[in-house]
Formats: sequence, structure tokens, C-alpha cells
Amino acid sequence: MKKVSFVILTYNSEKYIKDCIKSILNIKKYNIHIYTVDNGSKDKSLEIIQSLENDNITIIKLEKNYGTTISRNKALNLIKETDYICILDSDTKINEQAIDVMTSYLDKNKDVAIVGPAMEGIDGKKQIPYRKFPNWKIKILKAMPIKKLSIKGENLENYNIRKLPEEFECDYLISACWMMKYNVCIELGYFDEKIFYAPEDVEYCIRAKTKKYRIVHLKKAQILHYYQRISKQKLISKANITHLLGLHYVLKKYNKFLKEYTKER
Repeated sequence: MKKVSFVILTYNSEKYIKDCIKSILNIKKYNIHIYTVDNGSKDKSLEIIQSLENDNITIIKLEKNYGTTISRNKALNLIKETDYICILDSDTKINEQAIDVMTSYLDKNKDVAIVGPAMEGIDGKKQIPYRKFPNWKIKILKAMPIKKLSIKGENLENYNIRKLPEEFECDYLISACWMMKYNVCIELGYFDEKIFYAPEDVEYCIRAKTKKYRIVHLKKAQILHYYQRISKQKLISKANITHLLGLHYVLKKYNKFLKEYTKER
């Protein structure tokens, strides 16, 4: 029985975390283990996880919010023996069918670093978890409170959905749900801790592509994602400012690669 290790962060996630963990515990085909990292939640997130009292859950309690990179790395550092690693947001519900599709694809395609599933909200609305690599124009337009400008930014970042096949290579996948082979994760390394919150997923996918790996979206794998989109709530907010600082860092770090990549795309 192959093993899947799940890494989940919680930060005031009491509305979602129980359903998320239960959806994982319902998986019987795989040997599963869940590493939950609580980023100093002020609500009942930690109490809810502790109440589940399951040997397949490891809880890492942090005294404050360390963001997405440091926190995920604390969990990844504990994982020593596994076949796959699934990075999963606390506001998701996963299923065995999605796990099957993603792990099978990774087994058959050694040049793929990360695969991700199709996602829909509780209202049934389809989400777009695959994107083109960002630039300043795209991000500034998307952050604008004027709907027309925001939509223009999203259109520049998104692919033409009507022309996409069932499985296709994209620039990056949002890290709400990633599936990776453990050995590939070890090769690529941990998340870049110079990024607090976003765009850690962009940085990691760029890093994978510098190693000649592909990033693939799989429509046949489907999960539920409540999709809070913290950075979309306000133009001038701590989340947006942190995001833009992270973007500046990533664009500078991979400036040469992105210039060449853009020419080839």
C-alpha cells in the first residue's frame, strides 16, 4: 500500500479543517498520514484537530503566524518515508478518486514535478487553479478594486479554457492542492522562506521548470475548494502588500530565466 503524506496549514480555520481532515481519513486505498501545522490560530482550529484523536495525524503547534513557507517546511522536515506528498489547503475536501488520478499520472510521467486537480466551490462554480507566470502588469491590474481592470488582469494571467485538453502543462498551479513524488520534492528542496505568504507556489513551480520538470493540471481529478482568496479582499491590505513584496523577490530571483521562458512560450 503506497503512502501519501498530507501537509495542511491552519490559521483560524475552524469552519473548514474538520471536513478537510475527515475527507482524508475516508481514503482507504492508501496509507495516509496528515501533518497539520497551526499558525497560532485564535479560534478553535487546534481544538478541533486535537478532538479527532487519530494516530495518522501529527500536530505541529506554532505560537504565531509564520506564513506558508516556514510552516510547510516544518512539516516537510518531519516526513522521512513516504511515496507522495500532497500540499493541501485547510478549506478543501479531497477524495480517493482524485488521489488515484494524480498519483497514477506521476508514476507514468517521470518528468512531471507537480500535478493538481480541478476545483469547484461549494456553490458548484468551477475555479481556475492553473495560471501563467505573473508579472507586475498582471498583478497590479488584478489587485485593482475596479472590476473592469481586475478582469483584464485575470484574462492576461489565465489560459483560454475552451482550448485546454483534459490534461495539460501550465506555468504554475496554485498550492491549494499539489501532489508530488517524494523523491522529486527532496530534489527540488523546501519552500523559499524569504516568502511569507504568496507567491510561494509561483517560486516553487519556476524552480521545478529550471530543473526541466513539467507542471500539469488534471481535469479528471476533482476536489472541493471553498477558496477564501484573502488577497482579493482589499487593495491596500497586509496580505496584498506581503504578496507584492514576495512577487518582487521572485521576479528578481528568476529574472533571467523568466525572460528566456517568456520568449519560448
